[in-house]
Amino acid sequence: MPWRLAVAAGGVILLVAGGVALRATSLAPGPAVVLPTPAPSGLVPTVAASPGAELVVDVVGAVAAPGVVRLPEGSRVVDALTAAGGATADAQVSALNLARLLVDGEQIAVPRPGERTEGADAEAGAGDGLVDLNTADAAALDALPGIGPVLADRIVAHREDGRFATVDELADVAGIGPTLLERLRDLVRV
Repeated sequence: MPWRLAVAAGGVILLVAGGVALRATSLAPGPAVVLPTPAPSGLVPTVAASPGAELVVDVVGAVAAPGVVRLPEGSRVVDALTAAGGATADAQVSALNLARLLVDGEQIAVPRPGERTEGADAEAGAGDGLVDLNTADAAALDALPGIGPVLADRIVAHREDGRFATVDELADVAGIGPTLLERLRDLVRV
């Protein structure tokens, strides 16, 4: 056997042995990596939560098991729906802000198509079931479809410059375009 062929065969054997060793070490589990808990952006309410604090929330409407649920403090609407067995097939979940933080003692009404949610509207003092743009607090505005906490705060800030005279003035609030305005038109009043 020529010496060059022997050297080439030896090199190939070394490469294969190195590849096998590398593969064996890459399959071995490494140390656990602890990821940091992401912090929410924007203003965060500073509520002194005692360890083990819980919220009691009433979930009604189009859910599998309506009723009172107990959740840890800091839970969101989506957690309440899950605790109530999840939304039914005919639920109009898009009418809810699933990311909104829960408040102890509140009621989450999961509507079916054509139904209106009454919890946030009643808190805003609307006897006709509509949210009043001039009197509703940020939480009631946040419960409207397509309005999150940032837009709710912008609406409240906008009315500090003067009351809303018409629903169309919502278009003056940064972040509310024609599509969102049309979606809100039948849910709000001045």
